[in-house]
Amino acid sequence: MSKHWRAAAAEFFGTALFIFLGVGSVVMSPAAGPVAPLIVALAHGVALAIIVTATMNISGGHINPAVTAGLWMARKVDGRTAGSYVAAQLTGAVLGAALAKALLPVAAAKAVSLGTPGLTNVTVFQGIWIEAALTFFLVSAVFGTAVSPEAPKVGGFGVGLAVFVGALVGGPLTGAALNPARAFGPAIVSGQLTSQAVYWFGPLLGSMAATLLWKYVLLPKDPSEI
Repeated sequence: MSKHWRAAAAEFFGTALFIFLGVGSVVMSPAAGPVAPLIVALAHGVALAIIVTATMNISGGHINPAVTAGLWMARKVDGRTAGSYVAAQLTGAVLGAALAKALLPVAAAKAVSLGTPGLTNVTVFQGIWIEAALTFFLVSAVFGTAVSPEAPKVGGFGVGLAVFVGALVGGPLTGAALNPARAFGPAIVSGQLTSQAVYWFGPLLGSMAATLLWKYVLLPKDPSEI
């Protein structure tokens, strides 16, 4: 298998696993009582940290269309690679959600709409800006811990910690998807497509802002571009 298709496969299976674990944490969280939000945030953060670290040397460990869009804007990946990654992430997300629906308790999964994120006590516009702000933080973590040549060698754990913190802050308001695929897969499988625009516009806006900051201000300059 060529390097390109190996990378797309890593994004597909990595995203499927992340969605399955994330959905599973939401479906089973009611049993945790008052600490349920902490359990969900921790499950998403740790799962992503491990998956990004495992796939980093194959595909870069994007596991998120917003991350891929940012790295494409920063010219870290080309258009063909970005397109194949996003397609792999979205189809992987559907697979992960379908596996969760098939394997997890039916009543528990139905009670939380298969972990599909939704808005609570916020408007659509507030939801977009919350998702944008938290994705800005996430994509900044990607650039600062994985993309920059000056980055510390921490694998994907900085990225996972960013998701953990984002979920603690935004989870009660928007579900803190910070990732179009995290919202898309469960929504398709559960048939709950309400507010999907929030989970596309918000993360993509946040990713764009973070990319511009890192590309033009914070990343060390490539000598060939000076």
